[in-house]
Amino acid sequence: MDSDSKVFVAGHRGLVGSAIIRNLEKKSYKNVYWISRDNCDLRNKERVDAYFRQAKPEYVFLAAAKVGGILANRDYPAEFIYDNLMIQTNIIDAAYRNGVKKLLFLGSSCIYPKFPKIPITEDQLMTSPLEESNSAYAIAKITGMRMCQAYKEQYGLNAISLMPTNLYGINDNFDLENSHVLPAMIRKFHEAEEKVTLWGDGSAMREFLHVDDLAEACYVCMQKYEDDEHINVGTGEDVTIKELAETVAKVVGNKSIEWDTSKPNGTPRKVLNVDKIKSLGWEPKISLEEGIESTYEWYKENLL
Repeated sequence: MDSDSKVFVAGHRGLVGSAIIRNLEKKSYKNVYWISRDNCDLRNKERVDAYFRQAKPEYVFLAAAKVGGILANRDYPAEFIYDNLMIQTNIIDAAYRNGVKKLLFLGSSCIYPKFPKIPITEDQLMTSPLEESNSAYAIAKITGMRMCQAYKEQYGLNAISLMPTNLYGINDNFDLENSHVLPAMIRKFHEAEEKVTLWGDGSAMREFLHVDDLAEACYVCMQKYEDDEHINVGTGEDVTIKELAETVAKVVGNKSIEWDTSKPNGTPRKVLNVDKIKSLGWEPKISLEEGIESTYEWYKENLL
């Protein structure tokens, strides 16, 4: 993939897709394409096929997905499995049928078991049960990864799969009903007058990666990674939700924190082994506090 290649980014308005576009534009890529949902609903096979026939992209970043936090995954499992299966199935199949040179599929670290060995290596996939609260989303992402492998095996489609850890950054979703933990925390701390109530007891541990670091990992893998097996992308380090809350409080403004232990913690601990991605020469560059600061600035400038 070079600066003149025709590149299609599916999910250009989302957290990941917009970061990939920013990354490619900084690298002076001249032919980066995307399409709005009004013009092409990616869940509609006929429209996706027509778009690929017309645009003829050479490289595809499949970042389009229906995503959300614990509450959204619990309340809308049908939408999470249907929308994601339709989007990824249509794009992967259209990529094969229209001669795409390489496709990069983005999954999620929620594909791994609820109680994995830490750090989580790629070979732990499907070794024990998933976290129940987001199993519909996880199963959809596992299916997309397996579809990439199947199309590579049977048809020769050059498709790779990346499994990123928890992401945050510019263009994140700050809706308190369906966002992930970090953007939800930023909004709660910003809006609270004195006290912030958070789910669980704060003991669960999570790994957080700034989306601009992921975008660079996607670029590196598009250039260098060819294996059938998916590849983890993260920092390789985690913090407790309590530590995360204290960092957000420091950035946004100190407020007292109350833990609602009647609500779930989710998976007790989740941090990825990232030896494979680091062997390609990639390293995360944005620290958690630095990333939260820039994300909060973007939130204030764009959403208030």
